[in-house]
Amino acid sequence: MVYLWLKGVHVAAVLIFVGGLFAQSLGIAAQARGGAETLRIIARWDRLVTVPAMLMVWLSGTLVAATGAWFSSHWLWTKLIFVVALTGLHGIQSGRLRRLWPGERQGPAARPPRVPAAVALAVAIIAVLAVAKPF
Repeated sequence: MVYLWLKGVHVAAVLIFVGGLFAQSLGIAAQARGGAETLRIIARWDRLVTVPAMLMVWLSGTLVAATGAWFSSHWLWTKLIFVVALTGLHGIQSGRLRRLWPGERQGPAARPPRVPAAVALAVAIIAVLAVAKPF
């Protein structure tokens, strides 16, 4: 029963974290078009919601993996590559949001349509690995 609760918390935290990653990407793109107010809203959301969700993803994911005794599974380590990449992307985008915080235009965003697509692809791969456990 504890395992199911942990898994539920993990999935909920993942949904919130991924939503925050998309919001960051869109906020950075909006800033390039003069959306300083949008940037402030996204930065606040990131600090109050996305970061705690990311921490909960790591905590609950570690507990789920330990409870399921999956640390020796190759699918888990493959999945973790993508999870680490998404965590790193969050750090990069958080840094960019902090640098853009005063609302000053600092050039166009670096190809904003590609970042959400990369996030979606990584999340899809993670989901397939977690559900199918192919290897």
